[in-house]
Amino acid sequence: MKPLSRRRFLQSSSLLAGTALLPQFRLAPNSLRLGGPIFLKSDDPVELAKEHRRLGYSAAYVPAVKVGETAKIQAIRKAFAEQNIIIAEVGAWVNMLDQDAEKRKKNIDYVTERLALAEEIGALTCIDIAGSYNPKHWDGPDARNLTKDYFDATVENCRKVIDAVKPKTTKFALEMMGWSLPNDADSCLRFIKAIDRPAFAAHVDIANIINSPERFYQNTALINDTFKKLGKWIVSCHAKDVVGKDVHFAETMPGRGSMDYAAYLRNVTALPREVPLMLEHLRTAEEYDEARLYVMKVAKETGISLT
Repeated sequence: MKPLSRRRFLQSSSLLAGTALLPQFRLAPNSLRLGGPIFLKSDDPVELAKEHRRLGYSAAYVPAVKVGETAKIQAIRKAFAEQNIIIAEVGAWVNMLDQDAEKRKKNIDYVTERLALAEEIGALTCIDIAGSYNPKHWDGPDARNLTKDYFDATVENCRKVIDAVKPKTTKFALEMMGWSLPNDADSCLRFIKAIDRPAFAAHVDIANIINSPERFYQNTALINDTFKKLGKWIVSCHAKDVVGKDVHFAETMPGRGSMDYAAYLRNVTALPREVPLMLEHLRTAEEYDEARLYVMKVAKETGISLT
């Protein structure tokens, strides 16, 4: 066998060092599936799918449709598949820990319905937050959101939702939050182990867990650690950014903050499967254009192609 030259050895060592923090040792990354909301006023699945593709999106939030609207669901699946666009997620943004028992039951029933829709329409995941004990804001901070009672109640809720639907393809996931569990990769892993259902997966929104100076200034390490720990379970990601404001942190669009987007995109595309990166929380088409073009620019500079 011909020995490696010193130059080739150094090249291969450098390559391995650069990928050592990523969740899988992929020498060739996946293409990036970027997605986000669109502003086209139409109920036509074909027009909606084409608008996503016109913007360079290959992933989408679920269009307006309900469980049981079989013909419409099939039309959406067909139109988006023809444009090579995946339905990335079905949102279920309600408080599964509402202190009012009647509201809590109604909310859990709604999440169950949304997970059933995700399964029927072929979405990768249905996402909610675990909830909050805050009496005024459904997603607000509360000291009890970091307790064992909160954790145990969330495990019970997630099992209840998953067991009611028994999804075969789609996954259920909790969005990580800065003031509630799960608030990092380790707490997400604890939920994965405790819930103990193959249909429970991980969702990553790095901006949501940048909640300290250490995480803000060392966000590259945070990104790498999150993907290294959760890589095999990650099914979707959100694209936002964080900027320091006085002694606080404020959410902003990609490119206006300090997040290491090159590291973020490298980790997303190094996963063992294609995982969509979804823009969110902006107000206008122009703002989404700015964010979309920034992510595309970083992808190009990082050598990552778009699907």
